[in-house]
Amino acid sequence: MADDDVDRSGAAPAARDAGVQTVARTLAILEVVAGRGGATAREVSQALGYPLPTVYRLLQALVQADYLVHMRGERRFELGYAFDRLGAALHRQVGVPAPVRGEVARLHEQASAAAYLAVYRGADVVVAHVVDCSDHPRLTPLAFGFHEAAHATAFGKIMLAAMAPEAVDEYLEVHGMQRMTHATMGTREQLDAHLATVSRRGIAWEREEFVPGMTCAAVGVRDAAGAVVGAVAISAPSETVDAQREHCIERLLRDAASDVSRHYRLRGSAA
Repeated sequence: MADDDVDRSGAAPAARDAGVQTVARTLAILEVVAGRGGATAREVSQALGYPLPTVYRLLQALVQADYLVHMRGERRFELGYAFDRLGAALHRQVGVPAPVRGEVARLHEQASAAAYLAVYRGADVVVAHVVDCSDHPRLTPLAFGFHEAAHATAFGKIMLAAMAPEAVDEYLEVHGMQRMTHATMGTREQLDAHLATVSRRGIAWEREEFVPGMTCAAVGVRDAAGAVVGAVAISAPSETVDAQREHCIERLLRDAASDVSRHYRLRGSAA
C-alpha cells in the first residue's frame, strides 16, 4: 500500500471515511433526539433515512456512553447525563466571572430590558451570558452559546466593527449574511458603511433587523490593551424605545461596558 493510502494513524482511506460517516450519523441521531425531546429508534430511522439496524447499533453505543437514556417502558431514547457534564464544562471554559454576571444583571434592572454579554470564542461572536425576566424576556434565539447572524445583531455589529477587514471577510464567508427580517442589511456595502458608523460612535443599534418588532443596542467591552473583547447589549420592544429612552439606554450601556471592561482589565493584569 502506498504511503498516500494511509494517514498518520495508519488508517486506510476507506476505514477513515467509514469512521467519519459513523461520527456524522451519531451526531445526527443526537440532534434528532434532542430536537424532538426524545424519539424511538424507528422515528430516528425515518427522520434520517438510516437503516434501522444501524440506528439501533448507534443508539446502544450512545446509551453505554451515557449520552442517551433508554426509556424502556416507552421504547424511546432521551438525552443522557453526560450532556450536563459537558454543559458545565462549556460554561467554565467560556468563563464569565461572577462580577461581570452581576454587572449584566444590573444593566437588566436599570434598563428594564433583557441584557446580554457576548464575547469572542475562536472566530465566533458568542452569547456568553443573558439576564432577563418574565416582564423583559430575551429574544428567543439568544441563549448561551448562540453564535450566528452577527451582521444582524447589535453585539455582533460592535464586534465586527472592531475586526480587521480580512477577519470580517472570513467571518462572513463562514456565516453569510442571511436575511432575518425585511430590515436586515442584505449587502456587504451596506454592512461596511454601517460598521464604520458603529466604530466611530462606539455604539451599535439594530432596529428590527434580527427579530421583527424588537430593537437592540450594544457597546463594546475592552481589555487592558484597549482591544474589543466582547459587548454588553440590551433588547426591548421597538414601540417602547423612543428618543428619550434611547438616550437613557445609551448611557446605561456605556456605563455597563466601562464597568465590565474594568473587570476584564483587572483579570488580565492578574494573569
